[in-house]
Amino acid sequence: MKIQTMFPLAFLISNRKMLIFKTVENLQNHISQLRNKGKKIGFVPTMGALHQGHLSLIQQSKQTTDITVCSIFVNPTQFNDAKDLEKYPRTTEQDVDLLNSIKTDIIFLPSVEAVYPTNIDTSVNLDFGTLDKLMEGEHRPGHFAGVAQVVKRLLDIVQPDKLFMGQKDYQQFCICRNMIEQLQLPVEIVMCPIVRAESGLAMSSRNMRLSESEKVVAANIHRVLLATKLNFDPTKITELKTNSVFALNNIPEFRLDYFEIADGQTLLPATERSESVVACTAVFLGEIRLIDNMILL
Repeated sequence: MKIQTMFPLAFLISNRKMLIFKTVENLQNHISQLRNKGKKIGFVPTMGALHQGHLSLIQQSKQTTDITVCSIFVNPTQFNDAKDLEKYPRTTEQDVDLLNSIKTDIIFLPSVEAVYPTNIDTSVNLDFGTLDKLMEGEHRPGHFAGVAQVVKRLLDIVQPDKLFMGQKDYQQFCICRNMIEQLQLPVEIVMCPIVRAESGLAMSSRNMRLSESEKVVAANIHRVLLATKLNFDPTKITELKTNSVFALNNIPEFRLDYFEIADGQTLLPATERSESVVACTAVFLGEIRLIDNMILL
């Protein structure tokens, strides 16, 4: 499907239309009309290169809201490595086809200038405590400042009733949940389960850069996480982490960035008193960095 330069575009889907907007003004005018009709708005922000994990967020939104908006925007402020930003897959035509196939209501395709206009201060200056300093925060400085900035800006634009985000980016979810709480934003954030390939590999846009043989190796991340869950004992967390780190380091193709067993709320190291516990890891396979997690408790 060729994406034309005129926006919004409307694609007839059965008796409904999927609309594509590029400008903030046009999108907001349309959403305002929907709100005046009492419609509840669900929002799924993405950076494109869509897969079944993203589509599961759309489907969950469609089940619990009247209108689902999906944005596709590769956010430059959350990349601490310019080369990573350059290599990030951009597959807009295929993404639109996928969203069309599941009857998404609205797609928002903004430019960088639309998201970050020079006449608006879009910065988010919040104290996230330790949430943005551990794990991904430690290894990708500045990443979560960019995430908070773009999510807040997109929420200001769309003003949804519900925000749907994936469990796969667990720490990102925690940051956004904390931001919503601190700013008292009128939106409910919903965490959706990880969607996995048959091998157990978590669906990710970065998987597009993996060869078929590398995907087989990458599935070992899930196997280690699954073993961690099966052997979980809140009184033996240190031993469990040691065993999991050993297992990941024992796979020659992997270069382990981190493996943590964290409190599900604070992301500090889990203890016997933690009411929720999550195992989080990041692994390099060649030059591709893969993240995954599993809720243990």
